[in-house]
Amino acid sequence: MDASHGVGPSAAACQHRTAVLELSPLADRAGVAAAGEITLTTRTVWEQALADLVCEGGDVHLDLSAVTFVDVAGASSVAVTAQRLGTGRRMFLNGPPPALRRALDTFWPDLAAIEVTT
Repeated sequence: MDASHGVGPSAAACQHRTAVLELSPLADRAGVAAAGEITLTTRTVWEQALADLVCEGGDVHLDLSAVTFVDVAGASSVAVTAQRLGTGRRMFLNGPPPALRRALDTFWPDLAAIEVTT
């Protein structure tokens, strides 16, 4: 569209926004509650939180019911973390967004360490 004719997007619509990801520890078990988006701009904080959970021992619980978007690299971080848990440990995903479920089913269909709950 030609913005010079007043048909294109407004300047406000063209501004880039930064994804936000808020993480908080779960009160009753080892894990975190996440809210927001898991993207390139939030990936470092996401991966650090997952790495910390691996070091804590036991099962890992992720409350993802307030996550609105997860890119494929964020899904990969979940899968890699599940693989690092070791024998007998599991990762529980509560309320993951559909895109995360699809990515896990598509790229890691045999990853038995992950259990999805709604």
